Amino acid sequence: MTGGSTRLQGRTRRLLGVMAVAVLSATAVGCGSNSGSSAGTSADGTVTLEFAQWWAPELPAGSFDKLMTEFTAQYPKIKVKLLSAPYASTKQQLVSGAASRTLPDVVGLDGAWVSDFAKQGAIADLSELMASAKYDSSQLASQIQIKGKTYMIPVVNFVYPLFVNNDLLSKAGVKKPPSTRTEFLDAAKKISALGGNVKGWALPLDSAVPNGVQNDVMSWLWASGGSMLTQDGKPDLTGPGVKSTVNFVKSLNDAGVIAPGYLTMKEQDKVEKFSTGQVGMMIDSLAHITLIKKNDPKLDFSVVPIPAEDGYTGKRGIPYASWGIGVAESSEHKAEAFKLVQFLMDKKANSELSTLANGFPGNKTAEPDFSKSDPLFKTAFDIYKAGYPANQFVGLPKSEDLMRSFDEQLQLALTGKQSVDDALNKAQQAWMPVL
Repeated sequence: MTGGSTRLQGRTRRLLGVMAVAVLSATAVGCGSNSGSSAGTSADGTVTLEFAQWWAPELPAGSFDKLMTEFTAQYPKIKVKLLSAPYASTKQQLVSGAASRTLPDVVGLDGAWVSDFAKQGAIADLSELMASAKYDSSQLASQIQIKGKTYMIPVVNFVYPLFVNNDLLSKAGVKKPPSTRTEFLDAAKKISALGGNVKGWALPLDSAVPNGVQNDVMSWLWASGGSMLTQDGKPDLTGPGVKSTVNFVKSLNDAGVIAPGYLTMKEQDKVEKFSTGQVGMMIDSLAHITLIKKNDPKLDFSVVPIPAEDGYTGKRGIPYASWGIGVAESSEHKAEAFKLVQFLMDKKANSELSTLANGFPGNKTAEPDFSKSDPLFKTAFDIYKAGYPANQFVGLPKSEDLMRSFDEQLQLALTGKQSVDDALNKAQQAWMPVL
């Protein structure tokens, strides 16, 4: 998602307007008269940590600040300055900071960034910090490790089911959400036939932020139990699974059911088009439920499993992403930074944060409060339990470069400039030296 440079006007931009306001904003939590000061140590020994993340803009207003206030109440000598921005802006900030070794003390991490940041020496070995703090890591649902060392802890996990606009499906004469690829294509055609600016599906393929390859393309493969890698971790892009997936995506494009502008569309644009009724279906994170309903409280939508290949009867892989957390290697306050990590992974705080975010806890003992959360969260949790989490990009070296090289070849195939076979062969060649 891009940030403040985009000019957002009109009702159809209201969703992202909320997020754009937060671009690179800094909120000092519990800092009193020191609010807005640079991170460091004050005369009385109080430490101020900078915490860069994209989480706050995707949560109910003020809720993340409230959590930070709870942290400060527990640790009066540690203050937190939040650097909150949409995902893409945070990513750009952190990529730049990692290269220059100037990351904030605590950083929100996407699993796709971890390998590169660790190789750059930009993020600290959390295994060492856990040992120093005598932290019991057995309570963690997962850890992202490289060569046996933990560099990221998933705080909240999000699944990416299929969102469907119930009103558009009904108007199009589609009686139930699609469960197979054939049913999906049929539903997308019928929705697109409604006319106006309505299309069946949105596909964000902007190569600047190529996570559409992960979330919106490979998700079809994983939903049918497929893999983009061989058993020994080598790329298998020319295999039948990926080929079938890309041919399916191409069939959607050939049928004219994909929202226009997909070559430069970003995730934020996809969410906006769905929330304003311009597309009937999209694959998206549960984290955006709150934003969608804030934009249009009357929008009637559901979440369902991503359709699988016709005839597939096995468990369906469901894409997931995490709000991960790490500590900057360059931080002068690693011990204090890890106290913030500990706080967010505590059973109480982790339960609260996962409930607010419509995600699943990173602490194995934490439980979301379904009684207060949106009913769609419980539905997604049932989908999650019936399948298995699938995201083969997590932890791969140069994962965003892998997505981007695949994206570039896919775009050429979708626009008729090369065949699907040629696109996959070229992508395979680009991946081989990396994997």
